[in-house]
Amino acid sequence: MDKPLIVVNFKTYETAMGDSALALTKAMDDFTGRDFRMIAVVSAFDLSTISNSVDSVEVWSQHLDPVGKGSHTGWLEPDLALHHGAVGTIINHAEHKVNMEHVEKLMAMLPSDFPVCACAADVDEAIALAKLGPTFIAVEPPELIGGDISVTTADPAIVSDTVAAVKSTNPNVRVLCGAGVKNGADVKMAIKLGAEGVLLASGVTKAADVNAVLDDLTS
Repeated sequence: MDKPLIVVNFKTYETAMGDSALALTKAMDDFTGRDFRMIAVVSAFDLSTISNSVDSVEVWSQHLDPVGKGSHTGWLEPDLALHHGAVGTIINHAEHKVNMEHVEKLMAMLPSDFPVCACAADVDEAIALAKLGPTFIAVEPPELIGGDISVTTADPAIVSDTVAAVKSTNPNVRVLCGAGVKNGADVKMAIKLGAEGVLLASGVTKAADVNAVLDDLTS
């Protein structure tokens, strides 16, 4: 758990769904021997196929809902995600916001050793989430998500300020850096600012040469 994380969110990119998602995860699997944790955050539709086809990459769900078995049409029930191979999840991503009650109830339903990465748009939201005690908090200013400029360049203070605020609120929560992360230099700067890994998407999922990008990120 002390290793830095490289968390790749597949979203619903055409290059990261179905067969393409499987190929991408297998490429990530080839880089898992280095000193970090490599995590693929995949569509619920791809959980089973991918989790049964890779050796070392951790396979997470993109979202879960705090509902049990029963009349919950369209919701993502946690036990079924675990059954299909999810070993972690992100929650409250800028593209799928939920309230604090959702996060709190979800965490209460999950095994204590099941990693939950809660996304925060700013320091205040990170503090509120830290009080709930997720495994990770990823700070991601929404305006930089999917862009060409990393938060480590555009607003490095929000990374260091979030780290300080989260650790002051709950020292057991680890902080990740997201939004615009594209390369190894961004990863290096995120760690220098106090983060313990990165959450990224298009930098990997839309890369013309995935192996080159993964090599750079993990170097």
